[in-house]
Amino acid sequence: MYAFGKINTYEEKLDLKKIVSEVDLEEMEEALNICDLSTLAKKYKTWMKYMPRIKPYYAVKCNDDALIVRELADLGTGFDCASKNEIKLALEAGASPEHIIFANPCKPVKHLQYAKEKKVMSSTVDTEYEIYKIFEHYPESNLVIRFRSEAKEAQCPLGDKFGCDAEADAAALILLAKSLGLAVIGVSFHVGSGCCDFPAYSRAIITAKNLFQFGKILGYEMRLLDIGGGFPGADDEKFATISKIVNAAIDRHFPDENVEIIAEPGRFFVASAYTLIGKIHAKRDIRTDKNTDLKMYYINDGVYGSFNCVLYDHQEITAEHLLDENEDLQKFKSLIWGPTCDALDKITENAYLPNLSCGDLIAFPNMGAYTVPIASPFNGFLVPKTLYFKAA
Repeated sequence: MYAFGKINTYEEKLDLKKIVSEVDLEEMEEALNICDLSTLAKKYKTWMKYMPRIKPYYAVKCNDDALIVRELADLGTGFDCASKNEIKLALEAGASPEHIIFANPCKPVKHLQYAKEKKVMSSTVDTEYEIYKIFEHYPESNLVIRFRSEAKEAQCPLGDKFGCDAEADAAALILLAKSLGLAVIGVSFHVGSGCCDFPAYSRAIITAKNLFQFGKILGYEMRLLDIGGGFPGADDEKFATISKIVNAAIDRHFPDENVEIIAEPGRFFVASAYTLIGKIHAKRDIRTDKNTDLKMYYINDGVYGSFNCVLYDHQEITAEHLLDENEDLQKFKSLIWGPTCDALDKITENAYLPNLSCGDLIAFPNMGAYTVPIASPFNGFLVPKTLYFKAA
């Protein structure tokens, strides 16, 4: 029997069918996450292969599971933290304060004071109010000016909330910091989570170069460039394409090896590490106008649980009948609902599955990003348990 809360091992390949056949799912009300921690090392190797100069600072908000954070700390990543509790989690996992960036541009004072207590020096800002706050509560901070440089297409645009105008405001913020005697060490940007406009990185890096030059004119040692996130989690070919664009822009505009370049990947590391197993507990057959069968399945997790990524992260869900050995079975268009009484609790209406029955299992791959930390037990339905695995 596999142990919850501990790391189970496997020899050659993680066998999902074997695992679920040995778990007593009849006794489990909640869905089941299967997390392969070995995926993190593979993703880290891929990152270093394609972008060796850029140090990844994992975005803890993407998946704040303590075992995930510890595994990434052991691999050598830094951490992008947005709150006191995320900083605490990274430190407890073994991260050093100098490898943490407090990347929330709008920090509560108590959280800023905690960062000071723990000697987390690097802090992102994008307004004059934040600069004055830091001047009052943590003037020893190293400031990183975040400017807005958004992709034309992204899963989750961020520019409406964060980032100053690069032309109208960024220089003024650097001047303000100078007048207050605060240290500015670099700049940052975020093209948007799940970026689909790859040249956005190149455009932003050019803007960063101009702001670096302005900071140097004021006498600052500009030594940190943070290129944010937006990297795909389950498409290494797409990541390789982004890497070529980023590397070319870095080589051209930041050839000085003394400039530290970091990024804030989240889904890149964790999306493919999780597969969620849901169990059908109710079913409905629908006859459409075109005389085509539509199957509706109701499972034990939904958009208020792990599938919040459908609403929050605009994720396209893939559904697979886990124990189906016969690929020749007829497939039907299938609509999968979550368990709550809310009509918004729709997981996907574009699945094609065999004719399934109550008690059958459906697997959902690539469920590690923006799922675990946001899931709630709305309507009294429990959030999934997680089984952890790692190659021996």
